[in-house]
Amino acid sequence: MSNDVKKAFSDEESKLIEEMLENKEAEIDSIEYTDASADDETAESVGEIDNGENCAGFTEEKDERSREELYAAAEAVLFSMGDAVELPHLAQALSLSGEDMKEVLDELAAAYNNEARGIQLIELEGAYQLCTKKEFYDYLVKIAHVPKPKELTDVMLETLSIIAYKQPVTKLEIEKIRGVKSDHTVNKLVEYNLVCEAGRKDAPGRPILFATTAEFLRSFGIESTEELPELDTDIVEEIKQEAETEIDDSMQMKLDI
Repeated sequence: MSNDVKKAFSDEESKLIEEMLENKEAEIDSIEYTDASADDETAESVGEIDNGENCAGFTEEKDERSREELYAAAEAVLFSMGDAVELPHLAQALSLSGEDMKEVLDELAAAYNNEARGIQLIELEGAYQLCTKKEFYDYLVKIAHVPKPKELTDVMLETLSIIAYKQPVTKLEIEKIRGVKSDHTVNKLVEYNLVCEAGRKDAPGRPILFATTAEFLRSFGIESTEELPELDTDIVEEIKQEAETEIDDSMQMKLDI
């Protein structure tokens, strides 16, 4: 404070004014310090956001679901769908990667196999389905009055084998291998849901192509047609001989008539 100002006031008044000025300066310093701290905190906060967020401005959320919850979710989806569900669709439903989804399904399938359960989880060419274990089929027959599956004749098995190994294949191609008409046999296999139409061949007349179904895989206990055993040359030769015998018998019948 200047000497002129001090002269204008008594000593007591001057002392009071000086104390007021000092308090005011202290308040100003406090405000500036607080603002600086706030700016530092804001900068640190922004830095954390920039480091933790991706370009889209979203942070990746950690999946906190338990394994049991994932098992239950997969089971619920498969049970509700009934039919086989492809792996990508299951992964999308559970918001998992394909690799993680397959790991969950493999663990779930192992749990069904290791425990005393009436159902099992099977894989059919990249799709998964819940189904009854075959050893409990007789119990289902009693409650649902469903007749037991019809047995396949040798002719039907022969035709089914040709389709399985040559698919997709036309009826004419099947008949060339067997040497006899196969309309009835192929139609029966379609009726049993072991064979289905798989489009048409790009050839004159656009003949129907036939291929095996998921029911075929289930019935023979395999996950893919790649698991079919390699053909035995002796069996192939036997099939050819049987076909030739059928042709000879057919020709003989026509001559007798």
